[in-house]
This record gives sequence, C-alpha cells and structure tokens, in this order.
Amino acid sequence: MKRSQRGMTLMEVMIASAVMVIMMALAWRTIMNTSTSRKTFEAYEERNHEIRMAMGRMVADFEAAYLSKNEDQNASHPRTMMIVKATGKVPDIHFSTLGHRVLWADANESEQTVIWYMAHNNPEHAGQVDLIRREQRRESNQPPEEEASDYDVLIHDIYSVKIELWNWKNLEWQDTWDTTQSDGQRNLLPSRVRITVTLKNPEGKDIKLTTQARIPLQEPLWFSPS
Repeated sequence: MKRSQRGMTLMEVMIASAVMVIMMALAWRTIMNTSTSRKTFEAYEERNHEIRMAMGRMVADFEAAYLSKNEDQNASHPRTMMIVKATGKVPDIHFSTLGHRVLWADANESEQTVIWYMAHNNPEHAGQVDLIRREQRRESNQPPEEEASDYDVLIHDIYSVKIELWNWKNLEWQDTWDTTQSDGQRNLLPSRVRITVTLKNPEGKDIKLTTQARIPLQEPLWFSPS
C-alpha cells in the first residue's frame, strides 16, 4: 500500500512565513540604507563641487583685479575700483577685473569688467540666502544699475561671507577697502584677499572654508601721453 503523504502543518506554515517576512525586512532595510548612503554621498559631492567652483571663481576674479588712471579721476562712477564694505553677513563687494571672457567674435566687449558679490534671499526657499555674482559686461561711467549685467548663483544657502584684504603698506588685514575715496585706499589694491565662507553641509552642520587670492597689480595702470 502507498504511504500517505503528509502536508505542512499550520505551525510550519506560520514559521516559514515569519522567516520570509524577517528576511524581506532585512533585505528592504539594507536596500534603504544603501540608497540613503548613496543620496547622502551624492549630496556631499554636489555641495563640495559647488563650493570648489564658487571659491575658484572668486579667486580668479580677485587675481585679475586692476585699477586704471586712464580715465577721469573725479567721475562719480569710476570705471575701475575696488570697494568692500562690511555690511551684515555678506559684505558689499565690487571691483574691476581683467577676467571677463568674451564668448563670441566681434562682441562689443573686452576682458575688462566689473564684478559684484551680493547676498540674495531665495524666493523659493524662505530663510535661504544665496551668494550672487553679478558681472557687468562693459565698464562705463554710468550708474551700475543702468548697465547690462549677468547674474549667477555662486553658492546656495550660505550663512556668511568674510572678506579680508592685506594692506601691504601698513602690513595688516582690513575688512573694508575703497579706492574711490581720498581718505581710503585711493589708487591702491591689496596684495592678498582672504575669503572665508560659512555654510551648512547636507547634514545641516556649519562648516567654514577659507582660501586666498594674490593680486599682482597693486598699483594702477597708467599710460601717460608722450
């Protein structure tokens, strides 16, 4: 006679189901942890890339800074200048540089330009402040707001920016500079600029990054008529 075939008991089915559920939960948790780690790593990489590019851009701008005496020195809006005012968490910074990149032939532009760094409240994220770079396409003696300019976000969600300028005459760091005032640093540029940016990393922790730029042209260009 054939032996009767036994099936699984209810207890065995429940144990097998429980083991399967535990294994699926462990697998799901592993997948989620891996996905979270990957997203965190990508966020760090994106943030670090943004910061490196921004600070590299600022260093390049400052290292191409220059002044010129080949213009009306009494103009209310001089074409070349460096003005740094410590105002709030982000100082008011604008200066002339030789770092403009002409992107098309026969453009009515040159390498000369005026750069502004300023804070801007992000309208899409309440409480978020971005660092903006404004580049004026052509230097002129007109009010800056009347000139065509390009705006770019250098760094999103910053806490503060600190600019320190090395005065090579009195050998000290200064947080203000003004080449347009007779009682300031008229016709004089700093030899070094120290840039410190404070912001939050993807985990919400404050980080502080510092770099320096060296300015080779401390004195103004002047091509006097012969």
